[in-house]
Amino acid sequence: MTTGLKSSKVYYGWVVVLITFVTLLVSAGIRSMPSILMLPFEKEFGWSRGGISSVISMGIFLYGLVGPFSAAFLQKFGIRRVMVASLAVLAGSLLITPYMTALWQFELLWGLVAGLSTGMMANVLGVTVTNQWFVKRKGLVVGLLTASAATGQLLFLPMLAQVTVTVGWRYAIYTSVAALLVLMVIVAIWMRNSPYEVGAAPYGTEELVKPVVFQGNLFLTPLLALRSALKNKTFWLLAGTFFFCGFSTNGLIGTHLIPACGDYGIPEVMAAGLLALMGLFDLVGTTLSGWLSDRYDNRKLLFMYYGLRGLSLLFLPFALNASPTVLMIFTVFYGLDWIATVPPTVKLASLEFGKEKSGMIFGWIVVAHQIGASAAAYGAGVMRDWLGSYTVPFVAAGFVCLFAALMAIRISQSTGTAKSALSN
Repeated sequence: MTTGLKSSKVYYGWVVVLITFVTLLVSAGIRSMPSILMLPFEKEFGWSRGGISSVISMGIFLYGLVGPFSAAFLQKFGIRRVMVASLAVLAGSLLITPYMTALWQFELLWGLVAGLSTGMMANVLGVTVTNQWFVKRKGLVVGLLTASAATGQLLFLPMLAQVTVTVGWRYAIYTSVAALLVLMVIVAIWMRNSPYEVGAAPYGTEELVKPVVFQGNLFLTPLLALRSALKNKTFWLLAGTFFFCGFSTNGLIGTHLIPACGDYGIPEVMAAGLLALMGLFDLVGTTLSGWLSDRYDNRKLLFMYYGLRGLSLLFLPFALNASPTVLMIFTVFYGLDWIATVPPTVKLASLEFGKEKSGMIFGWIVVAHQIGASAAAYGAGVMRDWLGSYTVPFVAAGFVCLFAALMAIRISQSTGTAKSALSN
């Protein structure tokens, strides 16, 4: 155990949360980069919008698919070791990217390698850290770590878009690699796997608890957890709503808002700024959502979030064709619940499946999210090639969000209102 860490007056779990926040922030910023690379790649390589979208679609899918297995790896090998390895692999794939010349190479580097490595540093990482370090304030911490994904866009996209426009996309890649290398050092030195390593109890308790040793096969155990979850109605409702969540966020808006703005003559840097502004409002909205999830019926929170998002997306085609003020109104309302759905979904999964299984089960729920995102990323690109606009994908996403709101209310009343140690 580390004496210096133990003697600190600040609970070390908050240091771990900060490091995790920054890691998720950087990972999400890099994961969203293809949206600003789409137009430069069209010009330089002559690749179609649909072809580039297929790479993004594959990356999004693998980003989600690795989640349940990430939960097992984090338990087996420790959070710090998995984070360092994932950052190293991601940095390596980025370093090779400037030398690619064919679409299949982009598919390999960003669809496969970057998809898997960023997937190891996704929402499941935040849930695992929260479960290890916190008994109280879980909803708030999950909300804060989830919001870091939006903050990644806030900090990275406008800067990387400006670098891309000014000196070229390759220098945007090099900037990202530099950020990853700095982060690797921070994680290696200061990250800790559990409170036990610093001689502390989980936040909200006084009992020093030794972490449970992972039992089972790294690949088989998540599959067994899925088999068990498939028999549960709440799992299907959470996975279904999360499918529509992914369909309407990173798969659609995160991937296609910048090129959609380009169709209306809105400059790339300005469009990236809109995504960044969404990130700013989502930082507030998702953190607040985490606080609310500790106090109110999470089913009703999901109903409200999906309903608001659906109405925002139905409004988007009009906003793109109207004044900048109208588009700004969309940005604010959509941004407030970009991923505010995550804390209530995590809370409902934790209440239904328990602490030990919730990480893997939520990982499978995220798989549904990324399947939806993958479908939207590819489908919207293809429909843009066919129809010449994004109006149909945007309107379709609005209606599926309204349907997701109705699904959320169907979750069992006992699950939605259960009181447990997870509550504040």
